[in-house]
Amino acid sequence: MFITDIKSPKGANKKKRAVGRGVGSGRGKTSGRGNKGQGSRAGRDFRLGYEGGQTMLFRRLPKRGFTSRAVNPYQIINISSLGRFSKGAIVSPDNLFDEGLIKNKDGLVKLLGDGAINKALTIKVHRATESAVKKIQEAAGTIEILTVQNKK
Repeated sequence: MFITDIKSPKGANKKKRAVGRGVGSGRGKTSGRGNKGQGSRAGRDFRLGYEGGQTMLFRRLPKRGFTSRAVNPYQIINISSLGRFSKGAIVSPDNLFDEGLIKNKDGLVKLLGDGAINKALTIKVHRATESAVKKIQEAAGTIEILTVQNKK
């Protein structure tokens, strides 16, 4: 076998479409570019959606939907991350901040029930899910919900 014996698969090499070869070719006269205007000229260059200086469609249409600018004020803690506290410890936002589990000790803290706990802890948070409360109580711990003070 020689390198000259290798053939391209059928359909790999397509003939380039011949344009501007008379009216009978189906691509004669304007060669598929239409009549006049920017698109018919050589070297045309304009972005997607450009309408010749007219305001583009996506700018004319009204914008829909709603994006809330309010961020979720709660800092999330999972039960699995409370394993670093010793048995009988009081876990408060100050302790969580000292351990590096939350970024703002004055902010609100929410406890989620992801993971497992086997130590009896006293936990003080602003909010907790039902599954988190259930797991803490099963581990003979207590949970205290702190009141949220409005900051105005």
